[in-house]
Amino acid sequence: MFAEVIGVTRRLYVIETLDDLLLKVIDDTMREVFRETGTEVICSFLENNCHLKREEIAEKTEVFSTGLKKLLGSGAQVIEKLILKNLYSRLELKIEEKKGYAFSDYIKELRKGAVVKT
Repeated sequence: MFAEVIGVTRRLYVIETLDDLLLKVIDDTMREVFRETGTEVICSFLENNCHLKREEIAEKTEVFSTGLKKLLGSGAQVIEKLILKNLYSRLELKIEEKKGYAFSDYIKELRKGAVVKT
């Protein structure tokens, strides 16, 4: 068990919280795909239509997913997969796709197993 905790600790990106890393990865991924203007439009849509402020996205991943689906339709799933791929990569973990898992399920799973350096 102790060796497993050490392994997880080594894999974690040096951050204050998983939420901070998730927010950064979401922001970086959105800017990579949609550039600055597109990302601002999406964030504005989420805030105005889903009552989700940018800083709340990591805490409310289900609302984030719902908002993306409203705006992007089936394209939202592509963005969510890219965000997860980038997040797992930053954590030096391998993502295993699970049938029936939604974006928020992967985040919940990471939270359960996360040991975050402070």
